[in-house]
Amino acid sequence: MTVVVVNFNTVGVLEKSLGNLEKGVQVVVVDNASTDGSAEMVRQKFPEAEVVALKKNVGLAAGNNVGLRKARGRYVLFMGSDAFPQRGVIAGLAGNLDKHPKVGMAVWRVVLRNGQLDRDTHRGLPTPGVALAHFLRLDRAWPKSRLFGRYWLGFEDLDKPHEIELCTSHFMFARKAMFDQIGEWDERFFVYGEDVDVCWRAKKAGWKVMYLPQFKIVHYKGMSVGIRPETGDITPATRETKKRMLGETTVAMEIFYKKHFGNNWGAIAAIKLLGIIRKIWRNLTFR
Repeated sequence: MTVVVVNFNTVGVLEKSLGNLEKGVQVVVVDNASTDGSAEMVRQKFPEAEVVALKKNVGLAAGNNVGLRKARGRYVLFMGSDAFPQRGVIAGLAGNLDKHPKVGMAVWRVVLRNGQLDRDTHRGLPTPGVALAHFLRLDRAWPKSRLFGRYWLGFEDLDKPHEIELCTSHFMFARKAMFDQIGEWDERFFVYGEDVDVCWRAKKAGWKVMYLPQFKIVHYKGMSVGIRPETGDITPATRETKKRMLGETTVAMEIFYKKHFGNNWGAIAAIKLLGIIRKIWRNLTFR
């Protein structure tokens, strides 16, 4: 069992997160050129962990690949530095996948600081129709509709295990054999979208993605990117980081759609328009 943590300037929460992990697992910390002493802290306080201190910030997908190449376990937990699994979660997930060989990856019940479910860990794949219904807010009007509510899969029972289409890379418990088949993370995604791409390729290859609510994790969402309201009061992200991360949201969308849907001019035009709107908002917000 291997835990891969990609870190960027979150030394305080990273220390708490690593201290929360159970013993007996291989831990690989990939530090994306942090300037807050993260790598040194891990070496001093967690000598059993393997630290890869990169000289530049290569992004999340590339960082995940660094950790994946070092993984010795049959399963790899890709975990954000702002994650706190409950005791027994990692062993429980491994036991679950042992019993279900067609499951390539799983996510558990992820709750935010305020106790609410992190909906990004329980989603459908953003095909053009699903994305259109979401951005037109039809999923808010009819959240339990199987036609309009596929973005958040609002028609599913969140208290029962079930198959989903997409889980986030910050809490992805994956079978290493799955990556051996579908290939590594696509490093064109700097941050955002890399998990959508992996889940898309996994589903195409016949692997299942499962939501397992019997396990729980707390998520201090957005600590490193700085643009999430859930952690706006505690994030160490600089203004420059926040501006870049907001821009990366639409960059990732465009990469994904061009890769999997070709020259869908309608989708690409909508993404570019959204990018312009977000750029204006970004410049007004982060002056």
